[in-house]
Amino acid sequence: QVQLVESGGGLVQPGGSLRLSCAASRNIFSIAMAWYRQAPGKERELVAIIYSTSNTYYVDSVKGRFTISRDNAKNTVFLQMDSLKPEDTAVYYCNGQSAPWDWGQGTQVTVSS
Repeated sequence: QVQLVESGGGLVQPGGSLRLSCAASRNIFSIAMAWYRQAPGKERELVAIIYSTSNTYYVDSVKGRFTISRDNAKNTVFLQMDSLKPEDTAVYYCNGQSAPWDWGQGTQVTVSS
């Protein structure tokens, strides 16, 4: 089991940026990690994956705007979000690619003018 703590969310205007962090309780260097989000009234959805090779995958809706990265020395995964849109409003979570661990508390991202 790995404990995950997300942070970095907040209120931002459309077009703005935020950088989310996800701290894991143990070494995750060999694990594909992912960011997910859940908007009000909707199911949780995958946003981006970063593999142990540092290759990445993004869903079409965030491609070109979001960047996932990792710092294995600090057991941390990041999500840089630029050109934010109101439809990006959600609670953001991280987990392994197949969501093998309990979910953390997430971090709220609100994009609104």
